Formats: sequence, structure tokens, C-alpha cells
Amino acid sequence: MSNDEIFAAAYREHYWAVSRYVARRLDGRTSEVEEVVAEVFTVAWRRRADLPAAPLPWLYGVARNCLANAVRGQGRRRRLVDRLGNDDAAHGRHIAAGPDAETPGGWVHEALARLSPSDQEVLRLTAWEELGIDEVAVALGCGRRAASMRLHRARRRLRDEIDRTCPAFAAEAYPFKGSGDG
Repeated sequence: MSNDEIFAAAYREHYWAVSRYVARRLDGRTSEVEEVVAEVFTVAWRRRADLPAAPLPWLYGVARNCLANAVRGQGRRRRLVDRLGNDDAAHGRHIAAGPDAETPGGWVHEALARLSPSDQEVLRLTAWEELGIDEVAVALGCGRRAASMRLHRARRRLRDEIDRTCPAFAAEAYPFKGSGDG
């Protein structure tokens, strides 16, 4: 199979998985998702000779880098708009959340958001993308042991953050914690 055919097969097989990966990290901002996914597959096309036999974790690694570039670009645009004084807040356009705005399990997302970006990413790769530790290592560009340690530490930090912010849930989820039985 030629490199072009290998790329085409990877594109057909993994386009939607990469799109979901990007969308979850950009909170579904459709226009930005499409741009980042296009950039991921542009990089993959340029490096089609380097595509591994199992390309999805590699594509996730490329997507991480493309997302980082997009976030940096968004920050530059936001700073420019702030300097120009032409943002929504300057014109009094504030959106207030309704009384039913809290989403189920929102506290988990809030706890996750308080973690470092690297902790968030390793947890998302395992929970959202359902990658095994070997695939996480490929996506993160590190060894298996390093990926395993990162995941272990990120899980511990998330649990600590949940315990800190949601003591009622922590008592329910870990009934024996701290009692000497656990």
C-alpha cells in the first residue's frame, strides 16, 4: 500500500475520532474544531511516510500540538481585542446563566478544570478517548512508564480536588477513607 493510500485509510477511519477529540477540548466551538482538525490532517498528509501502523494515538499527539497552537492564537486575538476595547463586555453584552444552567456532573468538570493542563490531558485521553496506557504514551510522546505515572498522579490530584471541593461526594464515594479500614 502506498503512503497516499495509508493516509487515505487513516483519514477515513479516524476523522471522526480526531474531530471528537478536538471538539471536547474546544467545548464544541464548531468553526475552530474544523480548522484544528484540518490542520491535524494537513500535518498527517505532510508526514504520511511517518504514519505508524496504528495511527490514532499518533494523530491525537498531532492534535494536541495543533490545539496548543490554536489556543495560543486565540489568546493573541483576545489580547488584541482587549487592547482595542472592542469586546462584548465593553458594550454591555453579558450573558447570565439561568437557574437550571448547572449540568449534571458539572462539579467533576470544575474539578478537572482546576488541574494542570497536562493532568487534564492524560485523564481525558484515558476517559474520553478510551486509550490504553501504551496509546497514551504515544499520544503524549513519552514512554509507557512515564505515561502510567502521569496517569496515576493525575487521578490522585483529581480525587484530592474532588475531596476538597465536594466533601459530601467524597464521603459517599470513599466511605472508609480516613477510618483506618481503607
